[in-house]
Amino acid sequence: LCSVFKQEVKKIRIKITSLGLTESRITSDDTIQQLFVECRLNHFLAEETPLSLPKPAGGQKIHYNYSTVINVDKADNHEEREYLKSILLKPDLPADSLKFTVVSDPPEDEQDLECEDIGFAYVSLKEIFQKQRDIIDQDIDVFDSQDASAVIGKLTVTVEALQALRSVHEECKND
Repeated sequence: LCSVFKQEVKKIRIKITSLGLTESRITSDDTIQQLFVECRLNHFLAEETPLSLPKPAGGQKIHYNYSTVINVDKADNHEEREYLKSILLKPDLPADSLKFTVVSDPPEDEQDLECEDIGFAYVSLKEIFQKQRDIIDQDIDVFDSQDASAVIGKLTVTVEALQALRSVHEECKND
């Protein structure tokens, strides 16, 4: 008889598809011209779209079509796996989300200006596990960095984390 092993799932796949802005201080601010998006998992990992794109006009979207993978295999990424375990085991852990930051990239001719975080969006990994459903091409709210109650746009993202979370959860049960 051959035994079937549960395969350890080693990846969380993230795709940043597009960004659209609503009318706000961002759309009317002429110093904000180019935007890129950073994705962060706790303090381990920050990935950003390789291109910054021209700020979209109201009602339009800019398309990044950028994908990245977070490796969470046991051998090389123990800390990331432990973090995922803590998300599943500690219901009150505040940092249970992937954080997407929309960043203003200063124009070429004004390199004395700093990059500026203009908005934040979140995907809860705990929620993905609770609902047993990945997020596929979903629009998530982008909140103003200066006013967390104001929505300044929508970011279309895919977060495929369910299999990795299930794999980590199995491990928790076996520990």
